[in-house]
Order: sequence, then structure tokens, then C-alpha cells
Amino acid sequence: MGTGADIITILGIAVGLAMDAFSVCLAAGLVISEPTRRHYFRLSFHFGLFQFMMPVIGYFAGSFVETLIRNYDHWVALALLAIIGGKMVWESFGEKEEGSDGLKDPSKGWSLVVLSVATSIDALAVGLSMGVMGKPILAPALVIGVVCAGFSILGLRLGRHAGALLGKRVERLGGLILIAIGIKIVLEHAGLI
Repeated sequence: MGTGADIITILGIAVGLAMDAFSVCLAAGLVISEPTRRHYFRLSFHFGLFQFMMPVIGYFAGSFVETLIRNYDHWVALALLAIIGGKMVWESFGEKEEGSDGLKDPSKGWSLVVLSVATSIDALAVGLSMGVMGKPILAPALVIGVVCAGFSILGLRLGRHAGALLGKRVERLGGLILIAIGIKIVLEHAGLI
């Protein structure tokens, strides 16, 4: 990776990119009443993997892909997070089955894939910029992926403890958090925050 300054820069980028995944895992921890090792593994593995792959894809895809997505990547992230979050809010008003909390597990199926993509779109631009600067990509992408996986575990753990305190309205709160993350991404892109 290079000098100490380069390592600090990569760690800073990794932490910044991991914040959306951390927030999504925090929301997931609110929804999953008793996360198991499988929940921790699925969320941290997928978020870390996508955060690793996106810079590599951006690096090799070059400016062609960047010019195609630059103007609307933030809208794609908002749409994906709003769909999942809106569905969670909608389902929170429905009746729960007897003996079940009735909450959908966001660490499975298409929800997991959509959340993984939505939280890692910004990493494409990081890979592109590293390619333009002629910097190597594999070691930084690995650091980004590992840091994201670690923050995902931390978010799920903190969300689990907060969920125990909040009770039955956690699915609604989790959905609203996902929608808020999408709005934050759009506002950051517009330079408003």
C-alpha cells in the first residue's frame, strides 16, 4: 500500500465507506431479535465482499462506467434503500403471526443483495479514482472490505442491544433508518451535508 500516509488515507476511506453498511446493520440488529452467528456472517461477509469488489470493478471499468453512473448513482442507492425500508415500514403495520415476531430477516435473499449493492455504490468511485491516479487497487480494496465487515458486525451487535430496549416498533424504526441513509447519500452528493 505504500507509505504511512497512504495507509492512513486508505483506512480513512475504508471507515467512511463502511458507515452506510454500519447503519444498515444497526437497523438489521433492531429487526433481528436474536442474531445468530449466521446473521453476523451473512451481513459482514456480503457487505465486506461488495465493498471489496466495487473498488476493483471501478478501477478496471474506468471512466466509461463512471460517466454512466456518476449522475444517478446516489438516486439508485436511495431507491434501493427506500424500497427495502418502505417494505419494512409497511410490514410493521401488518398483523404478526401468533408466536412469531413476524419480522423479515434482512440478512437473507434479495434483501441482502440489494442492501449490499446500495451500501457499496460509492466504492466504485473510489476504485475509479485510484485507477486514474495509477495507484494499486487490490490491497486497498481488501482493507476496505475487511473494515466494512468489522463495522457490519459492530452495527448488528449495537442494533441488537438497542432493539431489546425498543420493543415491538423496531421494524418500523429499522425501515426509517434505511430510508434516512438513502436520503443522506443524495444530500451528500448534492453537497448539502
